[in-house]
Amino acid sequence: MSWWHEPLVGFDLETTGTDPDTSRIVTAALVDTKGGEPVHTTTWLVDPGVPIPPEAAAIHGISTERAAAEGRPAPGAVGEIAELLCRRLETGVPVVAFNAPFDLSLLDAELRRHGLPSLEERLGGRPVGPVLDPLVVDRSVDRYRRGSRSLQSVCGVYGVELADAHEAGSDALAAVRVAVRLAERYPRQVGEPHPADLHTQQVGWYAAWAEDFQAWLRREKDPRAVVDGRWPLRRP
Repeated sequence: MSWWHEPLVGFDLETTGTDPDTSRIVTAALVDTKGGEPVHTTTWLVDPGVPIPPEAAAIHGISTERAAAEGRPAPGAVGEIAELLCRRLETGVPVVAFNAPFDLSLLDAELRRHGLPSLEERLGGRPVGPVLDPLVVDRSVDRYRRGSRSLQSVCGVYGVELADAHEAGSDALAAVRVAVRLAERYPRQVGEPHPADLHTQQVGWYAAWAEDFQAWLRREKDPRAVVDGRWPLRRP
């Protein structure tokens, strides 16, 4: 049976900012699914230990005061998120994350910040994977489509309902369902390869996109622009 009929786990973070090296986790979700339907959802509300900027709170709805009053201390929550995520990977369940380098790199940075084992250390030294990133796949199979590639926009393209954008559980489930729609619409490129092979392909797709985007930025906006081509995890 094809991978998209089998268990997948959606992963999403809502955070204090947009830089994975310095931002902190505010909410997180792991959504276990089968055939694109939710089986179990685990969520976290985290006290990041720093003020949540108003512009971030306006997106995900969590204020500094609420996080401090209701959230779990970051070290314990971050360790648990990583433990449960790696537990899925150890059993061969692919992780689906929209724009994976942001979420996985930020989680890994949080682990380092709190002196906790990294994702790779938790996996016995092997690379993090298999990861399925609907953003990377969509950009590759429908390269010339114009318009936004945000999760909300991509959901519209593939007929996936996003009931509560920027709520971690909702975003994680939507990412899984977009991955399933991609597999259905592009069986040869997406649906038929084994998740490990699709993971390897995405490494190349992301690197090629980053190279093209960097060239465009240097030509049109900033001659010194740099776009990191590492996927699905990057470190400083």
